[in-house]
Amino acid sequence: MKSLFDISGQVIVVTGATGTLAGEAARYLQRQAAKVVYLSRSQEKVDAAVEIAKCISDDYLGVVCDVLDQIALESAYAQIMDCWGRIDGLVNGAGGNLFGATIGPDQEVFDLNMNDYSKVLDLNLKGSVVPTLTFAKAFKKQKRGSVVNFSSMASPLAISRVLGYSNAKAGIDNFTRWMANELAQKYGDGVRVNAIAPGFFIANQNRALLQNTDGSYTERGQSVIDNTPFGRFGHTEEICGAIHYLLSGASSFVTGTVIPVDGGFSIYSGV
Repeated sequence: MKSLFDISGQVIVVTGATGTLAGEAARYLQRQAAKVVYLSRSQEKVDAAVEIAKCISDDYLGVVCDVLDQIALESAYAQIMDCWGRIDGLVNGAGGNLFGATIGPDQEVFDLNMNDYSKVLDLNLKGSVVPTLTFAKAFKKQKRGSVVNFSSMASPLAISRVLGYSNAKAGIDNFTRWMANELAQKYGDGVRVNAIAPGFFIANQNRALLQNTDGSYTERGQSVIDNTPFGRFGHTEEICGAIHYLLSGASSFVTGTVIPVDGGFSIYSGV
């Protein structure tokens, strides 16, 4: 009898699979005997990810694709279906931030760069909507499949500075609930949409914001630690368990949820 958590043989597309957290998740899923599609817009980064994937198993596919490019996504969909004939899971891990969409410590909100703000909204919200509408077509045919979106602590909480990113991730929470309703009602209880909300993990993108060159914490980094009951930042591999659960049969009656993976940051009152 198979374990509830068995995902062996599942075809799982991971967008942003050359990034820190999504990349860790993609490699983890491949180690669990899933067939993993490493999707990213950088040929160089996809090539590097594939070199690592080769050492895990033969069940991988590297696809260069911008998550905002509908035509490229349709081509990727066709490529995956030609290769494996199905798609069982989608992890929307693509995302990021831009300097102009943040409010620096010496700035006012009126200094917001609307061009960067729009780009951040597109990447973090539309960059999950468009891949979902593309790859979930397989779920419609199969009457089965699971989407896992990346939300953030910046969604439910008013975390200072990251205005564009916060707005986009709040949209992800709504999109998760909306699509969970839509797909289940139209295509059955085998189609599920959920999200994880990572707390603070140090990656190349935010390292300078949270950590000094000597390894000590910046003022902002220490503030995060002071408001995290676990008293530390997350380790990248700690993102994988929640994703595995949401892709597996163990979560067969779970949809429309946003699961914090945050060391308690979201429930800490400071008292």
